[in-house]
Amino acid sequence: MSLDVRLRTVDVADLSIFYEHQLDADATRMAAFPSRDRAAFDAHWATHVLGNPAAVTRTVLVGDQVAGYIGSWLQDGVRLVGYWIGQEHWGQGVASRALGAFLGVVTDRPLHAHVAQHNLGSIRVLEKCGFRLDHEESVGGVGEDVVELVFLLR
Repeated sequence: MSLDVRLRTVDVADLSIFYEHQLDADATRMAAFPSRDRAAFDAHWATHVLGNPAAVTRTVLVGDQVAGYIGSWLQDGVRLVGYWIGQEHWGQGVASRALGAFLGVVTDRPLHAHVAQHNLGSIRVLEKCGFRLDHEESVGGVGEDVVELVFLLR
């Protein structure tokens, strides 16, 4: 049975679910990105996501359930894409379907995606959607230096 994965505009009520997702220790380890406290989380979303006219963000739904979010923004002169899917939806093709749909919303190319080298699931998502490895960088992560892979969709 195929999952019903859809994108919709972010509703402010979704932020509480996104906040809980980013507290998950397994998810922060995979993303090599620390969780934020509630005040920092809300400030980031208000300023850099919902308050940024160059950002495009969508809520990812599985059926009627909020599964996560996907977004794109400009940083250092390039357009980036990123997503965060709640752990209960990992390994089901949700991220791949969401990214595939999102690529029809954000049509700017090239599109860049950064992923921790150890995040094999996210690497597979990017490759399924046509992204190709461009280069790697060493960056500070959660408690250690992390090798980050940069993928491009041309």
